Amino acid sequence: MPQAVPYLSFDGTCAEAMRFYEHALGLGAKLELMISGADTPIAEHIPPADAHRIMHARIAFADGSWLFAGDARTDVPYEGMKGITVTLNYPTVAEAARAFEALAPGGNVTMAPQPTFRAKSFAMLVDRYGTPWILNGELLEQEADAGRQPTA
Repeated sequence: MPQAVPYLSFDGTCAEAMRFYEHALGLGAKLELMISGADTPIAEHIPPADAHRIMHARIAFADGSWLFAGDARTDVPYEGMKGITVTLNYPTVAEAARAFEALAPGGNVTMAPQPTFRAKSFAMLVDRYGTPWILNGELLEQEADAGRQPTA
């Protein structure tokens, strides 16, 4: 079945960020793969400045979803992540709060956890690696059902 997978871009901090996310995000996150330019079959074609940058990393979640990432090339100006927010839905408010507390230090909190019309807890932040997050704790029934209903 087709699946949308967020692919994050970093400027040399991919390995550190993905190791951090494995422990911070919960939801059964497991860092399954991390390959540097030097470890690829095309290593001889990778510029020396990019050899130790991460070409591809993958975190798997217990529900079968993934989070992919890699470092930007050094020969292209890195402009940060733009136009995307990664949303994680936690089964409990406590699990969402734990992830928020792990991600917030050194970042920018846009909205502290609070109840909304769609979840018992909703929070927004950009972490210290520049990744924007929305963390939902206990989606309310109408929001949880919306993901299971086809659209016209």
